[in-house]
Amino acid sequence: MSSLIFVYGTLKRGLRNHGWMRGQRYVAKARTQAVYRLFDLGGYPGLVPVAAGEPAGCEILGEIWEVDAECRQRLDVLEGVEEGDYSLVDVALQKPWDDRGVQAYVYLRSVKGRRDCGGCWVE
Repeated sequence: MSSLIFVYGTLKRGLRNHGWMRGQRYVAKARTQAVYRLFDLGGYPGLVPVAAGEPAGCEILGEIWEVDAECRQRLDVLEGVEEGDYSLVDVALQKPWDDRGVQAYVYLRSVKGRRDCGGCWVE
C-alpha cells in the first residue's frame, strides 16, 4: 500500500538524503498552509507546528512523493520515529493538496535556540 508524503528537507530531489526515496514516485511541488515553522537542527530541518502565542507560521515549500510501505519503514528509521524525534502526521497543505491525506514528518523535540529557516530548506 502506498501513501503520500510531503518532504521539505534533505529528502528533496538533489539534496543529500534523496537516495532514501529510491524507487518512489515524485508527485508535485507543494506548500504548507502558514501554520508551521522550519528550524535548522544541525544539517537537516525540522518542521514544527506553530502553537498559540508563538510567532506566526509561514508557508513551507516541499515535494509530495508517493511512497510504498518499504520506503515508509526506511524513512521512519531515518527520521528517528521510534526514538521520538519525529512523527508522521497529516500535514496542512495548500490547494489542491489540502484534502488528499498527505502526511509529513514533524519534529517533536525542543527547537529552543535553533535557527529559523524561513519557508525553504537549502543545503
